[in-house]
Amino acid sequence: MAKKGSEPLFVKSKVREFIKSKGCNTSSAVLDGDSLNGIIMGMLDKAVGRAQGNGRKTVKARDL
Repeated sequence: MAKKGSEPLFVKSKVREFIKSKGCNTSSAVLDGDSLNGIIMGMLDKAVGRAQGNGRKTVKARDL
């Protein structure tokens, strides 16, 4: 999971824009909290593990 206060791995304005395009508003807790960043980091950690498990240093789309 994301470390508290870690730098976000996403662009806040793009997340807000995407959610708005679906007809919803965005809570500041979504953008300023650690949850979304933690989900992204967890997904990337799994992708890195899969790449390494396959003997690669390059993370590819198929690892996601």
